Amino acid sequence: MEFKTDALLLRAVDYGESDKIITLLTADRGKLTAGVKGVKKAGAKLRFAAQPFCFAEYVFAEKGGRNTVTSASLYDGFYSLREDVEKFFAGAAALEICDKLTGENEKSAELLVAAVTALKEITEEEPSFALVKFLLKALKIAGYPVRAGACANCGKPLSGRMHFDMTGGAFQCEACEGVPASESTYLTVRAAISGGQHTEDGARRALRLLRTYFNYQTDDDLPAIGEYLKLLPSVKT
Repeated sequence: MEFKTDALLLRAVDYGESDKIITLLTADRGKLTAGVKGVKKAGAKLRFAAQPFCFAEYVFAEKGGRNTVTSASLYDGFYSLREDVEKFFAGAAALEICDKLTGENEKSAELLVAAVTALKEITEEEPSFALVKFLLKALKIAGYPVRAGACANCGKPLSGRMHFDMTGGAFQCEACEGVPASESTYLTVRAAISGGQHTEDGARRALRLLRTYFNYQTDDDLPAIGEYLKLLPSVKT
């Protein structure tokens, strides 16, 4: 049986002397694994289809429960991400978020669109803030939205020292319980959700906090965000 679908390549591993096994994010089948034959050979026709960040229409042959890529039509390879180490690591973190939040046979169109949009923004804008926006969007799609309004517990306006409630995914004032959070983190998250001013430092702090929140809600980690942050000046949440 043959089928085709739009997909974003999440990861690829070598298989044998010249093949690769790739994992893709698709709109209607969730995460999908497939083999691509001969792509490690020089001049391989489908070499692009097994490269990081490839967004394409993939055509598969399915036999015995296994998928093999037979052709692909490229939409965008986001090649500029490979020319800048910070952007590359930010893009890799976005792919890891998709990988961790998606299973097989899930409807993932919204996440796919958000991921492709995020990769484009990472190439064109400040990578750390683009990654914050995507992580917030992905968390919301997965059912773990973050709120950044007034104190979620007592309703007081927020400024200065404050807390973040890991259970409810919301910022709270200093008098209410939660883990410590900086004002720059709060302002960055609020800007990512509804617009406004942010700082690069705030974006990096926000990534640390949101990684912790992701771990709390999913019992899983996002080590690629940690690797990305190692490239940048050290910050504290």
